[in-house]
Amino acid sequence: MAKAKGKDYFGLGRVVSIILAIIPITAWICGLITRVKEGKIVAAVVRFFFGFNIVWLIDLVLMIVNGRIMRLLNV
Repeated sequence: MAKAKGKDYFGLGRVVSIILAIIPITAWICGLITRVKEGKIVAAVVRFFFGFNIVWLIDLVLMIVNGRIMRLLNV
């Protein structure tokens, strides 16, 4: 299933996704759920343990610039 550009968090619009990415806890939870929903369990586990620090900052910048979050692991 192809995703529309700028709709990374559950198909929500870009502005709503940026707002969710700004708040660390919601960005962490949304990123974790997004990985599980995509079937990438290893990436979800990595995000669970390391997603609250540098991964959050990278996701925030990429969400503002590209409208998409980082795909660190394709597993």
